[in-house]
Formats: sequence, structure tokens, C-alpha cells
Amino acid sequence: MTDLGQLLDVMIARIETVRAPVESRIERALRSVPRHEYVPPLVLIAEDDRPPFVIDRDTDPDRWLRSVYTETALVTQLDDGATDLRDMDGSYSSSSSAPATVADLLELLDPRPGDRVLEVGTGTGWTAALLCHLAGEQNVTSVEVDPSIGEAAAKNLAAAGLRPHLVVGDGAEGVAGRAPFDRVHVTCAVRTVPYAWVEQCRLGAVIVTPMRMGVGDGHVLRLVVLPDGTAQGGFREYASYMSYSRLADAYDDPALRPPWDDDRDEDEEMSTLEASAWSEMRNLPPMPAAWFAEPTPAELPPGSGGVHYAAGRIYGWVAQRGVPHEAFPAAT
Repeated sequence: MTDLGQLLDVMIARIETVRAPVESRIERALRSVPRHEYVPPLVLIAEDDRPPFVIDRDTDPDRWLRSVYTETALVTQLDDGATDLRDMDGSYSSSSSAPATVADLLELLDPRPGDRVLEVGTGTGWTAALLCHLAGEQNVTSVEVDPSIGEAAAKNLAAAGLRPHLVVGDGAEGVAGRAPFDRVHVTCAVRTVPYAWVEQCRLGAVIVTPMRMGVGDGHVLRLVVLPDGTAQGGFREYASYMSYSRLADAYDDPALRPPWDDDRDEDEEMSTLEASAWSEMRNLPPMPAAWFAEPTPAELPPGSGGVHYAAGRIYGWVAQRGVPHEAFPAAT
């Protein structure tokens, strides 16, 4: 089966086996921006239930095309380009994200026509193209740290007739010359949120980023920028994303790691989730998972709750609904 309409139907159906039905405008974007136009000829597929394997458009175009429209991430680079994909062994350093995850983050971001969007991590260009469809190509700025990946994405986007503003540089610094932004869409996992992203946003702007904090595989953080120059929000979804290498290196500090025993298995770790704002409360005794529930805005005391980002740090859940933990610091 190589009919594009049928392949898109299959992809959407597979997305909806792992999550709720896709919002109609996000589905329209997925159908209007064909994924295969942004996937290189050779990619690596690595899934939990089978050994990794390579698909090659030149040797088996039908299999390649069918694989592109499955519900899986496609690895496009190993070890920052130092390892050939055919070796199938190395650190995954760039990919075309799984379609369900892309849909999740776009729904959380909620970009609207006319919104000025900063994307951190251009990758193949597929999500930049989706943002162009949702917000307008003249409003999209996408920054990629790897020049070779950025060049390939630019070619993909140009071939599709799209001209977002593309930058090769350090995404942690944002793109001040294109600010202010209404939305910040991050396609790689970070350990901390660079303040530049908050600083370059308008009041009420939304930042959506995968986080890798040492709790399980990763989570998605959605922040809203507040009048005092901070941002507040909560963890909304599970997500497994590649780390943003420069930020990962900069914040790979044992003092910032969460206070649990790394030898415990993942099920035990997640069932006894300890530490709400671990970066601030790592020296406190463990706290039961039952204490942690995201409060509604009406339940929050002023200036607290959920996840609060201030002065370059992230602070976590309130300990009980409506009652901030005694270690929760006042925003300054």
C-alpha cells in the first residue's frame, strides 16, 4: 500500500491507539504536511519489542514509505554524525519524533494563526513545517545546533515551498532578534529551562518542552509566562526525547540529581515517586507519591503551586492541594 491518503489514515489510526483522538486542526496539519518529505533516505528504527533495523529508500522504497507512516520515531543520526546509521550502535542524536508525541506537544502548545513561534531543535524540519501550517510560515523561527542537520532541514522545507526563519546556533539562547514569541516549542529534552526562553516571550506565552530530570524516562513541561517575568505550569505528559546536548552537559551535575537510589528498578522508582521540587528539596526526607497532585488554579495560593520557574530554577508540585510545601521558595 503506497497511496498517501491510505498511509495517512493508517498513521492517524495508529496515533489514536496510544492516545485520545487527535484534535481536528492538528490532524489537518498532519495530513497537510506529509512526513515522508522530511525523512532522509536512510533511517534507523529502534523499538522496544524488536532489534533495531535500518530502512533504505534506495533499496526498498515501498518498505521505507510504509515505515515512515508507522507510529514510531525514526533515528536520523548517531553520535552527532560520527557513527554510520548502518552500524545500528551508538547514541541517538537526532530523529523524526513519533507522530503521537508530535501531536501531544502541538496540542499542549496550541499555536494559533499569527502566533510568533520559536522552535528549538529543527531536526528534519517536519515539526517546523507543521508549525508553519498552524501559525503561518512568516511567524515561525526554528533554531538547530547542528549545521548539517540544519542544512538538510532547510532543503526539505524549501522543497515543500516553505520559508520559516531558520537559524543555526545554540537554542538555549533563543533568538532574541525575532522575539517576542507567543509560543516556544522544544523538540529535545532539557534538564533545566533556559531563562532566555522566558525572557523572549510575551506575557501569557506558552513554553512546551520535554524534561529529563532523573524521574523515569522523561516528561513534558508546559509553562505560561507571567507578568513578573517568571513562568508557571505543570508536567502534562510522558515523553522520551533525546537530550539537548549542550544543556545536558552543562547541567550534568551530581548535586542536581534527584535524591533516590539509582539502583532501584523503574517500577519501584515510579511507584514511590519522591521529591517534588527535587532541585530545591533534595536534602529533605522522601515524600509519599500520594501527596503529589497537580492543583487547579483556583486551589493555588498566589505565587505558588504546580511547577514554578523563577531565577533560573524549577520548583515542583505543592505537597497537598492548596497548601505549598514548607520548602517552596517565594518567587523573587
